[in-house]
Amino acid sequence: MEHFYPLLFEPNLHETVWGGDRLTTWKALPAHASPVGESWEVSAVPSSIGIVANGPYKGTDLVSLINRSPEAILGGQVSRQYKGKMPLLVKLIDAQRDLSIQVHPNDEMAQRVHGKFGKSEMWYIISADPGAYLYVGFNRKIDETECKQRIADGTITDVLARHEVHPGDVFYIPAGRVHAIGAGILLAEVQQSSDLTYRIYDYNRPGMDGKPRELHTDLATEALDYHVESDYRTHYSPTDEGAVSLLSTPYFTIDLVETSVPFHRNLTQHDSFVVAMCLAGDCKIRVRTTGDEVLLHEGFSCMIPAVVADYDLIPVTGHTKVLDAYIANKP
Repeated sequence: MEHFYPLLFEPNLHETVWGGDRLTTWKALPAHASPVGESWEVSAVPSSIGIVANGPYKGTDLVSLINRSPEAILGGQVSRQYKGKMPLLVKLIDAQRDLSIQVHPNDEMAQRVHGKFGKSEMWYIISADPGAYLYVGFNRKIDETECKQRIADGTITDVLARHEVHPGDVFYIPAGRVHAIGAGILLAEVQQSSDLTYRIYDYNRPGMDGKPRELHTDLATEALDYHVESDYRTHYSPTDEGAVSLLSTPYFTIDLVETSVPFHRNLTQHDSFVVAMCLAGDCKIRVRTTGDEVLLHEGFSCMIPAVVADYDLIPVTGHTKVLDAYIANKP
């Protein structure tokens, strides 16, 4: 009988034209010659699969581990629903410069065109420079013809909803919703396990190779949802002690846990794995049934297999803040 425990992962950093050095500094990792924009904290995306960094499975890639024991790792319901595949990708993103204006396809289009999952995602703002902003959604009704014209003449940002952001802000970006992260923002992102992005507009700047970055205008305009919302933010009531639900979607549920004392988390009723992202204050995660314990440093994440998703969150440095992502199956 195999033994399961909270899984830590080797650093999985991605260099981008818009990134910086906050992720390597925060994680106390060696500096990169090129800017780092993303840390793929827990990933089973074929192009960049996470490697386990602790315990008996150290050196094993996440996909191989899931294939060996899909129900124990993912949870029985999750494994059946997603055919034994990890449904989420969890990242930290450092936007030193503006990201491109983009959109992601839904499951139907992604499967039809690419044979992949669609991509709905959420953002939790960790820090933001004064005046930093991002784009989510349209600020007024437009159609595909106007959209293509504005992409061509560089005025697409005139019809986007602009949001100044502060630490703790949350946004849900369902597939089809136009969006872009602005400069000066560090955030946590939880998304469907997909690397599909349709770039709409990129300020005519070169990529890492010095060549203009590819735009995907036709695919993007097909994928876009032109519906206008009155409010694109996700609202919640924060707490200094305990767990609060940030949002629950068809693809993932997100809770925020803040505590200065040991805090019991039992999520076994959901029959799902849990990805815990430590956003402030080192903590320990101690499994109740086995006593297995891992030290989770600020700026790092772990994946708690479904079979051991009954654990205590124990602050090490006085107070800890952890973002939890899981699939909220009904018991």
